[in-house]
Amino acid sequence: MNAQMILRPVAKPQVIENAFSEDQYRRMLEVVRREGPYSCILAQHFSSPQEVVASLAGQLPEGVEPTWDMFLTPVFRGYFAKGSTALHPEIEDCFLNRKFLDLVRGYWGAAYARPDNMLFNLQGPCRGGDAAHIDAARFRGIAMHTTPVWVMNIMVKSGLFTRWKSKKAQVITWYYKGRIGGGFTCWPDGPQEAPWQIKAPMWGRAVVVENEMMYHMAEATGPSGLRQPQGLAFHSRLQADPAGDGWQITTGDDVIQQIAADEMRFLIHWGADIFMDYQELKVALDHSDDLTHEQVFDIFIHDLRARGEQFAMPTDPIRDPEFVGMLTRVYDPGKPSIYPPEPVEAELAA
Repeated sequence: MNAQMILRPVAKPQVIENAFSEDQYRRMLEVVRREGPYSCILAQHFSSPQEVVASLAGQLPEGVEPTWDMFLTPVFRGYFAKGSTALHPEIEDCFLNRKFLDLVRGYWGAAYARPDNMLFNLQGPCRGGDAAHIDAARFRGIAMHTTPVWVMNIMVKSGLFTRWKSKKAQVITWYYKGRIGGGFTCWPDGPQEAPWQIKAPMWGRAVVVENEMMYHMAEATGPSGLRQPQGLAFHSRLQADPAGDGWQITTGDDVIQQIAADEMRFLIHWGADIFMDYQELKVALDHSDDLTHEQVFDIFIHDLRARGEQFAMPTDPIRDPEFVGMLTRVYDPGKPSIYPPEPVEAELAA
């Protein structure tokens, strides 16, 4: 099956307004401001630049060695819920959300849905570029708490593991008052077709999606001159500004950027497991058809050899940069064909 057919969600994104009440939003924001600081997404999920390449759309030109600086952006992440468990009692109603459960059951036409996780991204001015990606999928026996993101993304792109792929759905909500960029771009008809966009400002607007099977990305945000703070590093942190309602990015003891409240793009990502019927739920619960890491790489190796690929089997395939690069070369379908133009300040005068 070609990637054009693989990388398509079960249904088109569905837009809803007022996803959370203003009271729920206020309580979530209070938790975010209290619980920081937060590390950047890159530092949380990847151990080498090659793994980042494997998780994005497309490959680097031949001979170009990836470095962290190519991918480092001021986007930071925290969690409201993990493992179907709310981490903060005061926002439990936001996670155990009947409204969202009804939405994702309807999106799939499924009998059952189970809240799985709830994370949030925070970013001030930030470049968008061509970092289209899919979210980390889950497979029976293979999940984020045991497996690097890049492995699951390559599993999706290869089309070799459909039998074990868990069905997922998300409700993704934005709060952003900025006047430059900050929208959401996705390719629901496949990476070779035209993209679909939601434009900012967005306040409680959300989409119901299957982001593990659809390339998507955040649009560039804020004034272009502020999108890559001087001094941003792999270990930088973001936290609430103790002197007001804004935010600040620090690298070590240095504050490298202060961000006004209205320039902060606050994304809330609620995810659920989907089961079409009781039999599908039962197989997931009794682990009667789970994958292991050994099986995953056996399947990859069998397919690679059938394709005529020549390689030495690494001792640690999950962490070997050359092996990661080969899997990316073989299975990545390339970047989307059409990207919308980047937002610029000139739009304000239009």
